[in-house]
Amino acid sequence: MNTSNSERRPTLVSLFSGAGGLDIGLERAGFHTVSANDFDANCMKTLEEVQRRQIPVRGQTGAVHLEGTRLLHGSAESLKASDLRPEGANSRWRPDVLAGGPPCQPFSSAGRQKGIEDPRGKLFLEFVALADQLKPRLILFENVRGLVTAKTPDGEPGGVLRLIRQSFEEIGYATRFKLLNAADFGAPQRRIRLFMFAARDRDLPQFPEPTHSKDAGDTLVGSLKPWVTLGEFLSGQPEPAPEDVVVPTGSLIEEMADLVPGTGVKSMGIVEANRPSGHWGYRQDRFLADLSLPARTIRAATTPDWVKSKDGALRRLTWRECAALQGFPREWELQGTVASKFRQIGNAVQADMAEKLGAMLMDSISGGRRVVPRSAPWPPEFNKWMAYTAMEHQTNGEHRAAARAQREQAG
Repeated sequence: MNTSNSERRPTLVSLFSGAGGLDIGLERAGFHTVSANDFDANCMKTLEEVQRRQIPVRGQTGAVHLEGTRLLHGSAESLKASDLRPEGANSRWRPDVLAGGPPCQPFSSAGRQKGIEDPRGKLFLEFVALADQLKPRLILFENVRGLVTAKTPDGEPGGVLRLIRQSFEEIGYATRFKLLNAADFGAPQRRIRLFMFAARDRDLPQFPEPTHSKDAGDTLVGSLKPWVTLGEFLSGQPEPAPEDVVVPTGSLIEEMADLVPGTGVKSMGIVEANRPSGHWGYRQDRFLADLSLPARTIRAATTPDWVKSKDGALRRLTWRECAALQGFPREWELQGTVASKFRQIGNAVQADMAEKLGAMLMDSISGGRRVVPRSAPWPPEFNKWMAYTAMEHQTNGEHRAAARAQREQAG
């Protein structure tokens, strides 16, 4: 390990690291990643390639990404605290920050939403167990916004989030939760995610204040910059490689021909008690992006949104463009098949958002008081959403359960 460039920086242990989006942002904020872990082999190959390339950390003179980082391929359940400490460190060593986002599919609207009943939904307990062993000064936890209203098996909306907060409190950590939209911090993507800060023996960090707004120019948000649009973003990107370009073929040409930007081909959903005509939406693989807005959330699928050029030609966003929308440097060469690359990209934390969070963690480490912190109350909107979800479940729960049973029978 290069001690001159790494040991002098605050330390980070990264769990469920994926392709490294969270680590990019935290290293830009000044942290050194001591160890990083993921179960996915292609993610680990990506991180190994990053180490080989020695990619400079933007804003950190002399630092390269994942310099000397221990890369640990395997499940979080198989890890011990000693695996995550620097080589030769004793049992008293503790990182400044433990960060990660356990798999989000059980709670995501893009998945089956089985929540804690899905084995992956319990992986946060492994995160808590390792936090208890390592006793980091601060914790950063990330997940999908669906976690705010995710139900425990007894049907309580918000029960999973309460369980997560309770689990961290039981090992001595106070918590603070918030939903943040990456577009509000200058990213060219409307990506809303749930974040948690936790502290054991110092002030709880505050979340960063937005720097951008959809309504910039309104007198109430006059100091904020306007959102960065997808059109602005694409104008600064190199021409996509021909092998990365996907254009519509067959029936798709007709289906997409008359779409207005910001709309897609409708998909009829489940007929529900309060929606007798069906709960429809747009098909995820047939949506035409609005270039005057930030991109929609980048998903872990090979069917990103379509974009239309000035001459009317249609193509999908390429995997390299999606990676850039997620804040990955151009030198960050993702490994594996195209499908794996899209999965790594869509599952990542947006790196520019992570850098803003990292700055708040860094402020706490450098200037925070040594105190016994108390958990912050839920943001007011969390309580409203939990109550609405409970009411809505009473109205449509039986319809949805029947529909799920039909889908599972159909395979």
